[in-house]
Amino acid sequence: MATEGLLSQRMARLKSSAIRELLKHSKMDHVISLAGGIPSDALFDFEGLNLATQRAITEQPKNAFQYGLTEGSDTLRVRIAELCALRGVKTHADDMVVTAGSQQALDLVMRSLIDPNDVVVVERPTYLAALQTLELAEARVMSVASDKDGMVVDELETLLRTQRIKAVYLVPNFGNPSGVVLNEARRRQLITLADRYGFVIIEDDPYGELRFTDERNPTLFQLGQEMLGHNDAVIYTSTFSKILAPGLRLGWAILPQWLLHKVAIIKQAADLHASSLSQTIAEYYLASGRLPTQIDKIREAYKHKGELLGSLIEQELGDVIAFNKPKGGMFLWARFREPFNTTQWLEKTLEQGVVFVPGEFFFPERPDYATLRFSFATATDEQMHEAVARLKRAL
Repeated sequence: MATEGLLSQRMARLKSSAIRELLKHSKMDHVISLAGGIPSDALFDFEGLNLATQRAITEQPKNAFQYGLTEGSDTLRVRIAELCALRGVKTHADDMVVTAGSQQALDLVMRSLIDPNDVVVVERPTYLAALQTLELAEARVMSVASDKDGMVVDELETLLRTQRIKAVYLVPNFGNPSGVVLNEARRRQLITLADRYGFVIIEDDPYGELRFTDERNPTLFQLGQEMLGHNDAVIYTSTFSKILAPGLRLGWAILPQWLLHKVAIIKQAADLHASSLSQTIAEYYLASGRLPTQIDKIREAYKHKGELLGSLIEQELGDVIAFNKPKGGMFLWARFREPFNTTQWLEKTLEQGVVFVPGEFFFPERPDYATLRFSFATATDEQMHEAVARLKRAL
């Protein structure tokens, strides 16, 4: 059968995730992976998950194994609203859609908002999989710089004077890949601009709970409520993947009323609803009260891991690599001090048995080839010592 011309044009343009390709190498026995943003399974609360699973299948088998509501379980959405309230995100069960991870939430939102060639602005660098969803939605992606305080909103304001944009996408807390936090002054400035110029903010918050200090900035969703008196301009997405277990494939999107039903229609067409079994397990787990202790455990472990990897790089590679010291999240973003191509260097590091993500893949335009992202979440202390030694040998 002749297959030429059968694929849609959007699929012909779409590329596989560089991180997914790199994960193939990370599965090899001799390779230490500092690549994928994968939570440490050594930190999973298997006891709590087992108890929640047993309760789900014995106490609510019909709910756990039957079709459910497209928007998500009523009980789970109430629990999520309670969780969000602790983050300053005051919402109701009827304001959200439960999704198959926050990645699906982004896909549904992009497809409901974006027409071909609509302009969406991201920070540079930004989350690679968000760029994929934007490409699939056929958006025209533009970018503004980021620094130690997050997206440079002044640069966005300059762009807005000459360019009509539909949406701004960003990860304001311990961003992927940069690990930086958008400061409060810039958050307020961004809300003001959204109101003035009529664009939507897509606030992606998978890492906000993984902070290493007690410092917490108000969410953009919270500021939208406080500053504008409504949340028509802010979409908030988050997930259980980084604080509970990614295998549950559960996330959520909190949406303004003008968009909520449209996203639910697309969700219904895509997969009817998120897994009933996963939702019922999550309901029982949240009801158990174990999540706060679990989050504290993850924070403490990742703080140690981030500090260890930072100290090893500073000690062994500090003369050639500069980096952001992570204050939360799962990533350490680094840059060679001199012109360098980290994608080409990856071939050398693979020979030594260590893998990372070259930074160029996180740039929608004007890539910085000297950058790279390390993930410290899964490697053990011993593996990090060995990984940095291997990186040094690869130079």
